Amino acid sequence: MLVWLEDLRLNAVVSGPEDGPALVLIHALGTDHTIWNGLVAALPRHRILRFDLRGHGASDLPPAPYAMGALIRDTERLMDHFGLKDAVVLGLSIGGMIAQGLAVKRFDLVRGLILSNTAARIGTAAQWQARIAAAREGGLAALADGNMERWFGRGWQANPAMPAIRALFEATPLEGWCGCAAAIAGTDFYETTATLRLPLLAIAGANDGSTPPDLVRETAGLVPGHQFRLIRGAGHLPMTEQPQAYAQTVGDFLAALGHG
Repeated sequence: MLVWLEDLRLNAVVSGPEDGPALVLIHALGTDHTIWNGLVAALPRHRILRFDLRGHGASDLPPAPYAMGALIRDTERLMDHFGLKDAVVLGLSIGGMIAQGLAVKRFDLVRGLILSNTAARIGTAAQWQARIAAAREGGLAALADGNMERWFGRGWQANPAMPAIRALFEATPLEGWCGCAAAIAGTDFYETTATLRLPLLAIAGANDGSTPPDLVRETAGLVPGHQFRLIRGAGHLPMTEQPQAYAQTVGDFLAALGHG
């Protein structure tokens, strides 16, 4: 459904029993809410919110660049709209950055975090500006090979999960991709994430070239008492390559937290 906020519309899907424990899923750059379909099916007892980031999927397409604060505010407003509190927030890549910022800003909304294939800082501003320039010049198709190789690792061309993800990536509106890429370029959450004191699970993919396991582990290490899980045979989007292992990892954390 399209949720009308004061300045834009966001495409959101809420599923599960109304009295189920709240779980919020935030997707990666160049994808949309559908990457969570398998995980949602594996967690039928939870009240799950997933949505398309601004500039992605069926959400509105404001002009780039976007600020990370605006992406955090979008998530906050959706949670308020649907009355979701005491939630576990699972963020993938840029979604994990949004989740970190949300937990710092609205600790009243966030009970726990799952940071999947993400970090407090991803790449450098110069790297992202170069990618934005390349996308502006040649479209997202010009970035697709390099992006898929980073996401899926060695042998990416033969990976059975790759074609659908590549199609999703190339279908992302250029303005939306550039807008969110600019938000990543300008974000460094090392100092703020280090202030968090809440249950946290970090998930890494062994073949991930975008947010390698050591980078994910470094960010997780900012939060005392964190848990870390490495999913083998998966890269940047483990829910598409190893869906059963991913769902088990998430489900075990939620159960241990008493959130299931």
